[in-house]
Amino acid sequence: MIPDRVIATADARALLARIVAQNGAVMFHQSGGCCDGSAPMCYPVGEFPLGPHDVQLGVIDGADFWMSGAQFEVWKHTQIILASAPGSGAAFSLDNGGSERFVIQSRVFSDAEMDQLKI
Repeated sequence: MIPDRVIATADARALLARIVAQNGAVMFHQSGGCCDGSAPMCYPVGEFPLGPHDVQLGVIDGADFWMSGAQFEVWKHTQIILASAPGSGAAFSLDNGGSERFVIQSRVFSDAEMDQLKI
């Protein structure tokens, strides 16, 4: 079985469900370190212009999760885990202004998983 490149904790899924209920369909783009650090940014679908080199890592409860191609080259050996933490989200992200925000955790894929991913 091919491992997922992005997964989410139960708490992150609950936060995502609340944001979707308030805002409609959303998408994520993993920030590359500018402005709001390396926060996963949550936007209404269509409000973040994807570039031709962006890579879709997967889908979490209907929300596409993207990363820039250059950043993917650095992270391609890593599974991204969308989680939540106390605090307000990034300035441009839909989790801004609340008491919870999205964060990422990660783990390195095993050699066997890397073989399945065929990178």
